[in-house]
Amino acid sequence: TIATITTSGDAPIPPTTIPSIILENFPTFKSAFRFDERLRSLETTFFEYRQTNSFVYVVSAIPGIVHQYMTQQMTEAVREAVQIQTDRLQDSLQRENDEFLCNIDENMKKIIKGKVKSQVKEQVSRILPQI
Repeated sequence: TIATITTSGDAPIPPTTIPSIILENFPTFKSAFRFDERLRSLETTFFEYRQTNSFVYVVSAIPGIVHQYMTQQMTEAVREAVQIQTDRLQDSLQRENDEFLCNIDENMKKIIKGKVKSQVKEQVSRILPQI
């Protein structure tokens, strides 16, 4: 209980007592301005913002992930295409090289055969007159 004193020009009034039950029901500064409710509301809003913000972050990261994936896929596809073309060129060049070597081999055989034939004729023509 709290005692209160009031003064006026008339006769003094004895102090009035305010029962504690009234004081208990009297709103506090905190409850009068609903700080607890406002705090809970701010916490909820902030939590929702964080969830939304992380969702936005995840969604905004998707194009970068797709770009990185496409770049990697494109790099792999280009590397594979270059390898296939290189293999084809190597096969083609190997066939040309084999054909070239085969032609050289045939020409050398013809030349050697012609030289041997002419040398045999020459030697036979030298030997025949002596017989």
